[in-house]
Amino acid sequence: MPADAPALDRAPGAAAQRNGQDGPLLDTYRPRHALDLRLTVAPLRRGRGDPTWADGPDGALWRAHRTPHGPATTRLQQRRGEVDVAAWGPGASWAVEAVPELLGCRDDGELDASLHPVVAAAHHRHPGLRVPRSADVLGALVPGVLEQRVVGLDAKASWRRLVARHGEPAPGPVRLVVPPAAEVWRDLPDWEWRRAGVEGARSDTVRRAAQVAGRLEATLSLPVVEARRRLTSVRGIGAWTCAEITSRAHGDTDAVPVGDYHLPSIVGWALTGERADDARMLELLEPWRGQRHRVVRLVALTATPPRRAPRSPRAVPLR
Repeated sequence: MPADAPALDRAPGAAAQRNGQDGPLLDTYRPRHALDLRLTVAPLRRGRGDPTWADGPDGALWRAHRTPHGPATTRLQQRRGEVDVAAWGPGASWAVEAVPELLGCRDDGELDASLHPVVAAAHHRHPGLRVPRSADVLGALVPGVLEQRVVGLDAKASWRRLVARHGEPAPGPVRLVVPPAAEVWRDLPDWEWRRAGVEGARSDTVRRAAQVAGRLEATLSLPVVEARRRLTSVRGIGAWTCAEITSRAHGDTDAVPVGDYHLPSIVGWALTGERADDARMLELLEPWRGQRHRVVRLVALTATPPRRAPRSPRAVPLR
């Protein structure tokens, strides 16, 4: 974890414990702030069919992911004021240590929700919404690129197919899939991308990013302004995709996905009752600079303008 990370919000004297020689690493996280576990991690999950996530019958969330030390499976279950954590695999220790940041412990900026009644009402209904920090740049970048210029349902389907075919079985007792490593994304042949409904522009962007994955992962230790600069230096990653990455991997509370097909209208409709373009959206969000991403998420949970524009074109995967 970065040297400037805040102290872990653990129970006093608590430390992760191994449950048996081959069992999971166990821990308990007690946040210092209101926390809605599912709402906080929701942006990291690409639809209900995402093979890297699962819902347990007891209400727990399961996540398969890559860490700097190898694959890991993490189980999270919220119980009143704490979250039970269990982790399996080579990356288990890293995964347990990363839980506080994953669940928004860095997101401690003040949000003045009183500046607008819609934001105030949304904040009142969702006080536990935090901005996650997954510390997994490539894990946020690939699905972000897949979502460029296509319908979300198609992007999620492409992600499911690519991960299921080219990922690896996750450690632990649940059948999940760990997303492919950087070298797998880099070397994936054209026909595999086409079978998943991904055309050359998007697949080439993922390949370019995978080629410099180490430099991109290193942005986690940089100020977010510098991280954005490095990310957008990769051809094919613009302001929209960069915001999609930093809001998930870096815990960027101020990320605004400029260029989004629907977001300006959602923000404009919620805050003024009228549609807006990107410039107007940024103007409306300016009073919350530093917390604009949180405001965008709160607004998106509560306001949907009437649909007038046609949907983005559908991707057609090869059969």
